[in-house]
Amino acid sequence: MKYSPTKNYINGQFVDASSDKTIDVISPVDGTLLSRVPMSTSKDLDDAVAAAKKAFPLWSRTPIKERVQVFFKYKYLLEQHLKELAELCSEENGKTYGESVAEIEKCIELTEFATSLPQLITGEVLEVSRGVECRTEHAPLGVVASIVPFNFPSMVPNWTIPNAIALGNCMILKPSEKVPLSCGKIAQLLKEAGLPDGVFNIVNGDVAIVEAICDHPRIEAVSFVGSTKVAKIVYQRATSNYKRCLALGGAKNHLMVLPDAIPGMTAQNVVASMSGCAGQRCMAASAMVGVGNVDHIIEKICDEAKKIVPGENLGAVINKESQQRIEKYITEAEQQGAKILVDGRNAHVKGKEKGTYVGPTVIDFVTPEMSVATEEIFGPVISIMRTNTIDEALVIENKNPYGNAASVFTQNGGAARYIIDRASAGMIGVNVGVPVPREPFSFGGWNESKFGVGDITGKSSIEFWTKLKKSTTKWNPDAGVNWMS
Repeated sequence: MKYSPTKNYINGQFVDASSDKTIDVISPVDGTLLSRVPMSTSKDLDDAVAAAKKAFPLWSRTPIKERVQVFFKYKYLLEQHLKELAELCSEENGKTYGESVAEIEKCIELTEFATSLPQLITGEVLEVSRGVECRTEHAPLGVVASIVPFNFPSMVPNWTIPNAIALGNCMILKPSEKVPLSCGKIAQLLKEAGLPDGVFNIVNGDVAIVEAICDHPRIEAVSFVGSTKVAKIVYQRATSNYKRCLALGGAKNHLMVLPDAIPGMTAQNVVASMSGCAGQRCMAASAMVGVGNVDHIIEKICDEAKKIVPGENLGAVINKESQQRIEKYITEAEQQGAKILVDGRNAHVKGKEKGTYVGPTVIDFVTPEMSVATEEIFGPVISIMRTNTIDEALVIENKNPYGNAASVFTQNGGAARYIIDRASAGMIGVNVGVPVPREPFSFGGWNESKFGVGDITGKSSIEFWTKLKKSTTKWNPDAGVNWMS
């Protein structure tokens, strides 16, 4: 085992869980046993919540301009430890080192945004009547929880940690049991940055801890990122216990390619979108809709896909089960009459025979009812459907139950605007394969890609992590009394 057994992080200390049950943490890169993660119990969660509850009064009363000083230091530490964090991310998740570097760089950007929060939550004040003043202020919620997935071991935790904590909350983080190591390193850096004990806590575990978080009476809000199936369950369970909840689910993102699109640029963007992070991201392109004759572009897409080599510029998928599931989708499409233009099945990397890899896969002549056209594959696979008109393409996109992202590739501004107005997705790209907004613009989809109000990052996150306090004051005894006062 390369690393020590993973521990919970409660009240500023790494501590053993109350249960002896553990799960092996296996690197998808080469099958190495990295660590063992504990399956914590509700007692461990109670301990973490108690620590957070104890820390909350002092932390919440600390002025926000002082709270964000921790995140100025944390940002510096992320920069100093970038290489270490990226290597750890690659080991436990399987993505390439370059992709892991980009993930940590995004963590730095997210933290930078959190340092700007004092300028964004100044509140409002107005003299509503002579001598009578109304004011609004953002108040923290209390103890909050964040449940995060395996595909971005550092970035998704940092979607919530800097903003929620800078806004005065204390947090319980539940990492994916597949990739717990990066979150432990985050805890170390936050402590080094000066975050008081108890403000940030980690409780490892499986579904039992997720359920306990949703049920805990002293947790005020829950954020979740994962599959739509589980997002629905978490949202229903948390809100039934009268908590705020923002649950982000899966996606089936459509790229609409028009004949006038620039072939080389389009091909590079489509392939990067479908194969980046081995396709294991909710913003990956997994469905392409060609409008009219786009054979010349599809040919270039295949050429670009063949440049993506597992173990070199394509990382592993998270485990053997995922590998088998992805390859099953490809085989089913072939059996249903689709044409495999580039086949990523049976990928092997020399020297990493125990790794779990799927090569880039391009499937043409897919019909809208096929499973590869409707279900989230979460692998480096692009399914190509063909239509004659933009409206036909939009029918396919709009029928998709998800709504994270959609993109159009064209040089026609009118056509692009037409699609922007009609695509049923929260994030739209024009000649951009992965239309993730940069800070301060927020991340969040529509439809069955998101349950709850608001977005998880950017300015929109302020409303989720705070509640408004309204005060009305009157200090002028000479002011006349009227219906407003």
